[in-house]
Amino acid sequence: MKLDAALPPVALKDVPAIAKAAQEMSFAALWTQETQHDPFLPCTLIAEHSATMHFGTAIAVSFARSPANLAYTAWDLAAQSGGRFILGLGTQVKAHIERRFGMAWPESVTGKLREQIQVIRAFWDCWQNGTKLNFRGEYYKATLMSPFFNAGAIEHPNIPIYIAGVNAGLAKLAGELCEGFHAHPFNSPRYMNEVILPAIEEGLQKEGRKRKDITISMTPFVATSPEEEGFARMQIAFYASTPSYKSVMDLHGWGETAEKLSGFAAKGEWAEMPMLITDEMLNEFCLMTTQENLANDLKKRYESIADRLTLYTPFVPGEKDDWWRELAKTFE
Repeated sequence: MKLDAALPPVALKDVPAIAKAAQEMSFAALWTQETQHDPFLPCTLIAEHSATMHFGTAIAVSFARSPANLAYTAWDLAAQSGGRFILGLGTQVKAHIERRFGMAWPESVTGKLREQIQVIRAFWDCWQNGTKLNFRGEYYKATLMSPFFNAGAIEHPNIPIYIAGVNAGLAKLAGELCEGFHAHPFNSPRYMNEVILPAIEEGLQKEGRKRKDITISMTPFVATSPEEEGFARMQIAFYASTPSYKSVMDLHGWGETAEKLSGFAAKGEWAEMPMLITDEMLNEFCLMTTQENLANDLKKRYESIADRLTLYTPFVPGEKDDWWRELAKTFE
């Protein structure tokens, strides 16, 4: 199991120092997110200011971009970094795609994401091997690649694609097509074992693939102090209020609480929401432990589930450096 780190939401000028510190800590990878900043711009700086550490997006919002945009950006980052870049894609939810990005929400989420991945790889195949670009699907048509726009072959063309998801449909798609799956932070070992992993296995079997052909990446909530416990409770309440994530709560018999949380969120009553997250819920969705036992408890909780772990808490150099260093050493 590998231990990765999450880049905090910082200005670009702060990324080089974090990238250097993350590599010195021996994290296996550093992940960017699409929250307050673009997820790709920091990647150019991570590539420049690290030498061996992998890095990638966890995630970039795929439905906010065309397959061509994604193909060109990933190709350049793979070339710049000597093959250390991982393209992590997520669909986001309907309200954000339509109201934050101003894009259309597809009739089939898995259908459109499937085509995006196929088109991206068609571009890469065209540039690397000279294959004629000729993709024709329900959502995308890509048939034009003149020499002036051809990015050309690179030394490390096999760029891993991870996709993120909460429900079984995208997990199955990952098993069929992808090198990795980013499990959503709003998760539990039970949900992974009963819903996500079986769906991934179904996708793998459909395409004649094996479990070793895909990497499962998880971003668990961890609390080793009252402050961290309060933060986790707040974030879990936020995620549990999302209607499309209700299946996670339903599995545990907490669907009614999810509906109440959605009602609070719709009215913007955020302060009331964490109070609905009981201690039982908190223990299911967050690893409650001590700093001394964290490494062992992480491995015990996720060793049969995940191949990569990234704590939900971002890595900030200068904050708990000794603690991060000791934790990273246990995963080397």
